[in-house]
Amino acid sequence: MSRATSPPRKYEEYAYILDFNMRGKSFTVRGRDGIIITAIGEDRLTILEVLGIPNSTFEIGERIHIGKEGRTKILSVLGKLEYDQISSSAQSELPGVVENIVTDNEARFVDSINNARPLTPRTHGLELIPGIGKTYMKIMLEEREKKKFQSYADLQERVGFKEPIKHISARIMEEITSDNRMNLFVKK
Repeated sequence: MSRATSPPRKYEEYAYILDFNMRGKSFTVRGRDGIIITAIGEDRLTILEVLGIPNSTFEIGERIHIGKEGRTKILSVLGKLEYDQISSSAQSELPGVVENIVTDNEARFVDSINNARPLTPRTHGLELIPGIGKTYMKIMLEEREKKKFQSYADLQERVGFKEPIKHISARIMEEITSDNRMNLFVKK
């Protein structure tokens, strides 16, 4: 029986540090201790527990390589964490780090707006983003039919939708902190 039907597991290549404990104990793997890092994956936006290489230095907000090949400061990814399992300082760093990810990965998030689809007969994916109601959604759909959006500035100019980074970041935060039936950005 072949398992060709299941897609390959997707692993994060990069993550951003939310918090770390130089002498921490793992929350996800019993008996593991060392430099325990709480980070958010750049791609799937999941919160991860990561083990740092001893004597490495880390900074809050730092982008670290956690991919399978060529790690320099990370021993292993220990597991996924839920929002309510992370420290209060990690929770307070999260909104700013999410905003940095949304800022640094503009093409990806603009693409997601270009490719958003109806989720149910009554709900369009765009409407899940705070600040986008029926009116903005209608204009966005009309405008992207003419020409795909190229950037946040393009979106702002053609639709009048102000501060797309803030609104997209707010949606990501909502997906991370609450149990949503439908996620646009966070892969569970």
